[in-house]
Amino acid sequence: MLLTVPELLLLMLGFLVIATLYSSVGFGGGSSYLALLALVFVSFFAIRSTALICNLVVVSSSSYLYWKKGYLDFKKFLPFIIASIPFAFVGARFRLNENTFFIILGASLIISALALIFQTVRLKKSNEINPNYPLWVTYALGAGIGLLSGLVGIGGGIFLAPVLNHMKWDKSIKIASLASFFILVNSVSGIGGLLTKGTFELPLLEALGLVVAVFIGGQIGIRLSLNKLTGNGIKVVTAILVLIVGIRVLLVNGLQLKF
Repeated sequence: MLLTVPELLLLMLGFLVIATLYSSVGFGGGSSYLALLALVFVSFFAIRSTALICNLVVVSSSSYLYWKKGYLDFKKFLPFIIASIPFAFVGARFRLNENTFFIILGASLIISALALIFQTVRLKKSNEINPNYPLWVTYALGAGIGLLSGLVGIGGGIFLAPVLNHMKWDKSIKIASLASFFILVNSVSGIGGLLTKGTFELPLLEALGLVVAVFIGGQIGIRLSLNKLTGNGIKVVTAILVLIVGIRVLLVNGLQLKF
């Protein structure tokens, strides 16, 4: 066991809160799982593997409930999925050195946090939908975000959703459901990439506790989402937390600056 029982319980509490917040807006929480795990795990293979497993647990249930409510439009989502799966697999197979991994992770967390803040604070709500984008744009978005998600060990929904909201691609609930399903398939693909490359590393006792925590949090969050809870305030708080930890990961773990 890598952590003491009090450390694990505290980490489980953090994961439960993250899963609740993120699942309420259609995300799995992978970016924040990575940020917390980077503070307690030494091996970044264990960090990536554990984050992907926790992502998978949260969004599996979310995707099912979105589908049950009729929000999952598989035909419209298919181009994103087709493009993202192979690139997430390829990204997960890259054997990054530790510094490079943490630099990419920190930068990704910072960008995702700023995107969430921009989406929530700067963009006015509108019912206008502009679906008339060329098909290649959909494939390019799916491929690019799939590759990044595989590299850093997250599902990629936290990058995809702000872009699609900015593009007014569809209603926010539809975008949330796509983000959830996008995270699901990319998490599976990312795990496959880690397994085939021999870099899947899971501390079993810690992972079991964290899986229980995110399952409970995910169940709470998705039900809040489907009951019309506004995600704006939650996004801002979450984005600020991700931004703070992302800066720390980039500067301390990646660039190894001393303060």
